[in-house]
Amino acid sequence: MGSKERDRRITDLGTLKALAHPLRMSLMRGLTLARVATASQLAEQVDEAVSLVSYHLRKLAEHGLIEEAERSADGRERWWQPASDGVSIHAEDFSDAPEKAAAHTAASRLFFEQRADMYRRHLDERAHWAPEWTTAAESSESVLRLTAAELAELTGELRALAQKYQEKGRAAEAAGDTEGRENVALHTYAFPFRT
Repeated sequence: MGSKERDRRITDLGTLKALAHPLRMSLMRGLTLARVATASQLAEQVDEAVSLVSYHLRKLAEHGLIEEAERSADGRERWWQPASDGVSIHAEDFSDAPEKAAAHTAASRLFFEQRADMYRRHLDERAHWAPEWTTAAESSESVLRLTAAELAELTGELRALAQKYQEKGRAAEAAGDTEGRENVALHTYAFPFRT
């Protein structure tokens, strides 16, 4: 996926609504991790019927979020892959109409709930990870006094740092260095608030 568009920016309401569905988000996450997968493989991961998963994969493909991958020699089952190397959604693209803003808020809440569920699962399973993983994991909160421009600079630097480590991990795996590698979720929230 190195040559794919990085963080495709979703700007239309139809694509946002297509993505903002609990099962579709789970399928996108599973496909992002696997890089290529069949509906059967993904159905097993999400514990749903293959026919239902196939339907939702087709919906994601209709909006250009995923695409068929050239993988199957016998052609009996479709292989899917993400159409881009990540997606991004920005509030300013949905602020020009109340229904767009409401859809963006609903989608953001869904994404947050799924991320929170991932973290809750980690907390429940933390005792089963090796000590080096529990020591390396991080949960913290920083309260900063910034301008909007400084916050934009900070979030840009955080994205660039995460991308650096993503590329480093993928390059190592491509070179056969898979020992000790695990999926790692990095969730950041940076937002203004008043007490």
